[in-house]
Amino acid sequence: MDERPKRAGGLLDGRVAMITGASSGIGAAAARLFAAEGAAVVLMARREAMLKELADRIEGEGGRALAAPGDVTRSEDVGRVVDAAVQTYGHLDVAFNNAGWGTAGTDLHETEDTVFDQVMDVNVRGLWNCLRHQVPALLAAGGGSVVNTASAAGMVATGAGAPYVAAKHAVIGMTKAAAAEYGERGIRVNSLVVGTTRTELIEGAIAAHPHLEDLFVARQIQKRMARPDEIAHAALWLAGPHASFVTGSSMAVDGGLMAV
Repeated sequence: MDERPKRAGGLLDGRVAMITGASSGIGAAAARLFAAEGAAVVLMARREAMLKELADRIEGEGGRALAAPGDVTRSEDVGRVVDAAVQTYGHLDVAFNNAGWGTAGTDLHETEDTVFDQVMDVNVRGLWNCLRHQVPALLAAGGGSVVNTASAAGMVATGAGAPYVAAKHAVIGMTKAAAAEYGERGIRVNSLVVGTTRTELIEGAIAAHPHLEDLFVARQIQKRMARPDEIAHAALWLAGPHASFVTGSSMAVDGGLMAV
């Protein structure tokens, strides 16, 4: 167990937070923010070198971070990371289940089965694996908070591919089910309904299909994409004490995408 002094005064002071999809984008922004707010962060993603670099950066900034590479689609990987969090820091209090994957919209009848399977595996089975392993640790700690990254595609058909829309609807449904099941036992579970965010994944899609940038920008009232840190701040609020009476919610951080 890590015995170093904890930072005082942060929203997550003294808490241990597991973040998936942590090597880049929203996950990396949340890792740095949660650590700055006093949490020990346990970082899970497949890209080991990027994860280690991020953990080193957080440590260099005075935070506490553990790089724990793994694939959320593999239950044994998730279990190993949860065990590492408890063994290293003594408990688990917060989970930000942010890992996700999608592709540019393809007509449903032209979408390959392999695409459907991968979208479902990462977004739905990945969340299922996380909750199954995180909940016992959270219960052992006396409760905690879970934040799941959904999407505006989980509420409306946004032009994304049908498998991604279906998967993110499932994320919101699983969030509500878990909130209902564990609310009396001290675990809050919420989802972030995220608009298009300028992550490495989106930048890659734009590089391959330049017309997408205008499409992404046009459909949001503010006429811009979100920055990863803006989504991270919303996750921090849901994870922290100021959202103590919020559970089962689908919090829109979408630049007004669903308002029109």
